[in-house]
Amino acid sequence: MAVETQRGAMRIVASDRRALALDIMPGLALADARARVPDLLAEAHDAHADRLWLERLAELCDRYTPMVALAAPDGLLLDVTGCVHLFGDEAGLAADAARQMAGRGLHVRKAFAGTPEAALALARFHRGPVVDEAQAVRGLPVAALHLPADTALALRRAGLATIGDLAARPTAPLSARFGAETTTQLARLLGRADSRITPRRAPPALVFAHPFAEPVGRMEAVLGALGELAAAAGAALEARGMGGRRFEARLYRSDGEVRDLAVETGAPIRDPAVLLRLFDARIDALADPIDPGFGFDLVRLCVPAIEPLTVAQLALGEAADPQGSLSALVDRLSTRFGRERFRRFLPRDSHIPEQAQRAVPALAAGPAHWPAPEAGEPPLRPLHLFHPPQPIEVLSEVPEGPPLRFRWRGGTHDVLRQEGPERIGAEWWHDVRRPGEPRDYYRVEDKRGRRFWIFRHGVHQAAPAPRWYLHGLFP
Repeated sequence: MAVETQRGAMRIVASDRRALALDIMPGLALADARARVPDLLAEAHDAHADRLWLERLAELCDRYTPMVALAAPDGLLLDVTGCVHLFGDEAGLAADAARQMAGRGLHVRKAFAGTPEAALALARFHRGPVVDEAQAVRGLPVAALHLPADTALALRRAGLATIGDLAARPTAPLSARFGAETTTQLARLLGRADSRITPRRAPPALVFAHPFAEPVGRMEAVLGALGELAAAAGAALEARGMGGRRFEARLYRSDGEVRDLAVETGAPIRDPAVLLRLFDARIDALADPIDPGFGFDLVRLCVPAIEPLTVAQLALGEAADPQGSLSALVDRLSTRFGRERFRRFLPRDSHIPEQAQRAVPALAAGPAHWPAPEAGEPPLRPLHLFHPPQPIEVLSEVPEGPPLRFRWRGGTHDVLRQEGPERIGAEWWHDVRRPGEPRDYYRVEDKRGRRFWIFRHGVHQAAPAPRWYLHGLFP
């Protein structure tokens, strides 16, 4: 059992079945408990470890439904609407869940109900089978409402010991005397108010599952089942005119372990062959190979989000889109070597040149809308930017005039042509008291035909004197 310091004493916060049979309940002082059972084994309560363990159990319950919510510290809520038929009926699903939990040394108390609050209350407070849900709920103690301890005590002192006692009273007097939380919780428990669980993960747009009658230990069979699910997903996406950019496969072992595989693409896809090639590459790139153990008994494929995908008809004699081949290559390389290894630039809303773009993983990048250059005009911005800009020494005819010659990296460049200045102000709104210095940019060409983008940082009349920098190279 677990203990922690409460009200200046070590008290029990969790008891196992044998301790409960000896009337050693949570809240009892450890000294009193050891007076009853001298050889009592007690360990320090680790709430963080309990939370992690509950998360692992929630991962296990994803095999039954994607709608899984935590009911800390010791419960899980599953919305199994539309999922029961995969296990025959409610009894079959409950039996399978109990078997999975028993394999981890856990004792399970379960209940089905029309509302999350009712299911949780019946599992925690009801004994025996539930024949009539409404009658069983009304027989529960007021502790099933999960109210503050002082409110629950006030209800019992008023002679309201069960949910049925509260349900028979008018709502307004109860709310006025015991608070609005009491009537709100009562309405949810009785199904008088809309109540839904908040799943720990957003439910995916599409889910496909392939259960095995017996655990399968050969990866070829698992990949074959994954191929069937990919074909089903492709057909469903095609019927909707949609595609997916992320696909998540979950392999459930018979001993309860779960193995996750996920692939992403730069553009929406629904071709099962392409999807399987990406999963093959993902499996080959795993640092920890998949261990079937005693075999997998369920394979699930999820499409978390879908996007529009229309089929484009090529004109007669038109070549295939080269961007499609490039996107497929990026998908394969990112899947094999990691999504962070391949990046692309997207525009940002900033007039500062080095901040006008951002690098993001190529798979996560959406369509880029760069401003199109004017036809016949030279580019205003170079493709190559230095970060940070390179300091240079500049000679000009007048202090505030354009550059005539500059020295960079030990070489001297005589300016043959120049265009500018183009003034770019600092982002003064970040610090109004110190708005920063403006930049005066010039596009220059030296006598050898090389073109540069340089700027003067600061105003000539101000102190200190302005400094010159080389910021980019034109092709």
